[in-house]
Amino acid sequence: MLSVIIPAYNEERMVEHAYHIIHRILERESILHEIIFIDDGSSDETYKRISALAKDYPHVNGLHFSRNFGKEAAISAGLAAAVGDCAVVIDCDLQHPPQKIVEMYHLWEQGFEIVEGIKLSRGEESKLRSFAANAFYSVLSSLIGFDMSNASDFKLLDRKVIDILNSIPERKGFFRAISYWVGYNKTTVEFEVSERTEGTSKWSTVGLIKYAVSNISAYSTIPMQLVTVLGIMMLIITCIFGVWALVDKIQGRALEGMTTVIIITIFIGSIMMISLGIIGYYVARIYEEIKGRPKYIVSASCKSKQAIHD
Repeated sequence: MLSVIIPAYNEERMVEHAYHIIHRILERESILHEIIFIDDGSSDETYKRISALAKDYPHVNGLHFSRNFGKEAAISAGLAAAVGDCAVVIDCDLQHPPQKIVEMYHLWEQGFEIVEGIKLSRGEESKLRSFAANAFYSVLSSLIGFDMSNASDFKLLDRKVIDILNSIPERKGFFRAISYWVGYNKTTVEFEVSERTEGTSKWSTVGLIKYAVSNISAYSTIPMQLVTVLGIMMLIITCIFGVWALVDKIQGRALEGMTTVIIITIFIGSIMMISLGIIGYYVARIYEEIKGRPKYIVSASCKSKQAIHD
């Protein structure tokens, strides 16, 4: 059986449409399936729509978070709830084309354990946001050691991969990266990002920046090593100015200008503050992890009373 995991946040206008489109496609291909909606603490009637679907159709399960925990938490909850032999994660706005699920499923039947959805383009996106996204994935790819250009959350996972991901205790995970990290037999499916038919993107620029910083720190310690590089740079600069001051002293000249001293002091202070900021961010992540709070809290759930039979 295939589990379809659909995170949803303020998607009241898309829930029913997404269900009917995906169910129709899978039913036409005779693929036994369940559809799991995860309402990430929506402020609209998203969960009410999910509950109505679960009441009327045998393929629908729903989870409702007590508040907005974020998409990564919603994906984790979906993977924990999935009972299928494989599971696919797809956005509720259907910018990930549902028709590709069938292609992914057939590749899984051929023995592939992870089927990655790779974007051919980023759709109708501003040039600035597109540049920022490309820059983020370029940096992340170089830091973690594998190519994540055009990566997406749209992917199919075998049951053994799902079990591994569910066993990882890390609270602040990054689904796109961790599915690369676990290894296994992978293949890719290319897709064009579809346009939204309803609603707007829930990601703000500030939210995307925070998301990028969080995920880079989660999968690389290179920013911490940058502190050492900055320290070495300051040592070299200090040595140069020290030799300069010593030569001037021997020759009977004083080092000229308070401006130079002020600039050096400000530069050193800036480097120290940047270094403390980087260290502080990693300490904060450690603090968040050791508190051991759950990734999410499910405040309500709904499940069809009708059983799904082979």
